[in-house]
Amino acid sequence: MRKLAWIALAILLVGLFAWLWHVERQIEIQSDVDEARPADVILVLGAAEYRGRPSPVLEARLNHALYLYLRKIAPYILTTGGSGGDPFYTEGDVGRAYLSRRGVPSEAILVEPEGESTAESIAAAAEIMRQRNLRSAVVVSDGYHIFRVKQMLLSQGIVVYGSPRPDPNMPEWRRKWLYFRQAVGYSLYRIGVNI
Repeated sequence: MRKLAWIALAILLVGLFAWLWHVERQIEIQSDVDEARPADVILVLGAAEYRGRPSPVLEARLNHALYLYLRKIAPYILTTGGSGGDPFYTEGDVGRAYLSRRGVPSEAILVEPEGESTAESIAAAAEIMRQRNLRSAVVVSDGYHIFRVKQMLLSQGIVVYGSPRPDPNMPEWRRKWLYFRQAVGYSLYRIGVNI
């Protein structure tokens, strides 16, 4: 009986690692693909902000969204992200201010300022899109993040394309770690654990 339990556990672990490898590979493939095309909105995933200023990661995402907006990919930019513990600023509001200072009209910027996780931000952004009858989005984030975000938006009935911010130089081991982390995050999402 004990031997059967060990065999079952081994099969389960092999299956789990095969699944994670499969998802990690999909994430890696998606991370380098720029699918930017005309859509209803450019959706920018939040990242850290420092007392009202975007972190370098958030700034790079916002700059890429601005580039797409100026190319007339979409008439709106939707910035996302909650406070992350900051009592005065949210990632979404910092994104709006950054884009406004660069000439994007306030009526072209939508904000989701509540999400404290990717899942929360995506659910809230999808609701904003439904309320405004926006049915398609170009998602701007880091490449390793796009696959999971696309799957979340697709499950909300939104037509979605990915457009990763310009790739930062990072060691290959770090890139692989981020793919693996996203594979775990996506797998948890599939079983109902939102992070």
